Amino acid sequence: MFSKSKINEPGPKADDKSGEASQDKSTPAAPSPGAKTGAAAGSGSDYKSTAPKAKPPASGLSSDLHVQGNLKTTGDIQIEGTIEGDIRAHLLTVGEGATVKGEVIADDVVVNGRIVGRVRGLKVRLTSTARVEGDIIHKTIAIESGAHFEGSVQRQDDPLNSGSGKQAAAPASATATPAPPAAEPAKPAKES
Repeated sequence: MFSKSKINEPGPKADDKSGEASQDKSTPAAPSPGAKTGAAAGSGSDYKSTAPKAKPPASGLSSDLHVQGNLKTTGDIQIEGTIEGDIRAHLLTVGEGATVKGEVIADDVVVNGRIVGRVRGLKVRLTSTARVEGDIIHKTIAIESGAHFEGSVQRQDDPLNSGSGKQAAAPASATATPAPPAAEPAKPAKES
């Protein structure tokens, strides 16, 4: 549509009205890569809307891997190693030889191995080889015969979001506790 020679030619002077019209046409031609980017962004959003249909494979942490720190993804995680930290994912699968020490938050949690810490999930499944030491907050739970579990089980309609509100409330109540001692010096002032 545009030739390279027209892009590289200097445009007419700004005072030439016929030149302005052609310059307006050539100005979008100069950022044609940007225009393509804009078009690509529009078609990219179309592409992105179809991209989630092709689900990427789960991220895998092998049995010889030891991670100290938190993991966060919108995708799936398959753990075979040891994790010391909190995990946030869409689908979390803890393998038979795996150990997780920390809080687990996921839409779907499948435990074949060991978790020491709180588990939050819309769907939580403990298989016969699972060992969980901690509370489970869920919308749906399945515990197979042979699974080891020490802790409490609580059903909530929205187990993924309710925990952050409770944790935020705890520091607020701890802050409110020191306030009454400050009120005690005001009492002697009233007695005087």
